[in-house]
Amino acid sequence: MGHKTPLYELHASMGGKLVDFGGWDMPLHYGSQLEEHNIVRQDAGMFDVSHMTIVDVSGQESRKYLQYLVANDVARLEVKGKALYTAMLNEQGGIIDDLIIYLMTENGSSNEWYRLVVNCATREKDLAWMADRAIGFDVTLNEQPELAMVAVQGPKARAKVAALLGGSREQAINELSVFQGFESEGWFIARTGYTGEDGLEIMVPDDEVAQFWSALAEAGVAPCGLGARDTLRLEAGMNLYGSDMTDSVTPLESGIAWSVAFEPSDRQFVGREVLDQQKANGGYDKLVGLVLETRGVLRGHQRVIVDGVGEGEITSGTFSPTLGFSVALARVPAGTGAAAKVEMRGKEIDVRVVRPPFVRNGKKVFE
Repeated sequence: MGHKTPLYELHASMGGKLVDFGGWDMPLHYGSQLEEHNIVRQDAGMFDVSHMTIVDVSGQESRKYLQYLVANDVARLEVKGKALYTAMLNEQGGIIDDLIIYLMTENGSSNEWYRLVVNCATREKDLAWMADRAIGFDVTLNEQPELAMVAVQGPKARAKVAALLGGSREQAINELSVFQGFESEGWFIARTGYTGEDGLEIMVPDDEVAQFWSALAEAGVAPCGLGARDTLRLEAGMNLYGSDMTDSVTPLESGIAWSVAFEPSDRQFVGREVLDQQKANGGYDKLVGLVLETRGVLRGHQRVIVDGVGEGEITSGTFSPTLGFSVALARVPAGTGAAAKVEMRGKEIDVRVVRPPFVRNGKKVFE
């Protein structure tokens, strides 16, 4: 038996098919993965993401510590509640984990406080790495296991949550900027997500989350599982740790170079020397999107052949319910152009090479 979130009993009672995910018993779907995918694109669905690890970093040197720990620069967070996507790197520039960081205090506070959300499958590795890197800094790291987390995603997600919660929370949700959150009576509500749709990720005390989940269901928000979450994030061109990025590839090779702050040039962060050299030399592999508009489904680990250039590999692939054909992310040689082939059942099948994402806000976004 795996770990259970505070919503485990509700998942079972609502018909969720429970499977192991990173050591947690989580719902794969509640009957139809396809219906769950479509309702998030068209209306609002909710996901239990309480298995994610929440860590608070506080202390007089919390900013200095995080500027060293991660590839992006937390100095960019100038407004309370603002969020930043980034990665922790090893000394070789490989990605230990990707994460979101929220500024929880007013900018410039003498005792700044940041909240980090990291992946469940890498929890022990992440916490050990963070603790080791904290030596020598005046910081305190506190995991927050008493907080559950629910993601409500879709074009009607914010409106439904705001109407349900009412009062000051309703007003704050309506005024939220993208990638920003706010605290409210022990809750933290952020306009973030992993689906390519608008929506919220809401941290709720364990003893309140079951009532909140049930109230959302009564308000017309559909429970959704891991299956839909994966097809949604892939359509949105969002990486999955362990598949599209690992500790043996850098952000530049994983399509998230935008999450690395190379300026100011004197900021030293773990892995910087390797990234600076890689950026200067060029020629490194890149993560691209593949589109197969004929029959067949692209799958992870299939071989990608680029005539006259070399070979790569699909890192994530699936059938896209929104588009009606298969899409994939693949790591390929730097010289790859607009066309490639994928080896499927002993045959080389033509695919188009595009820049992710494939879908955003329910619409096709590539040419």
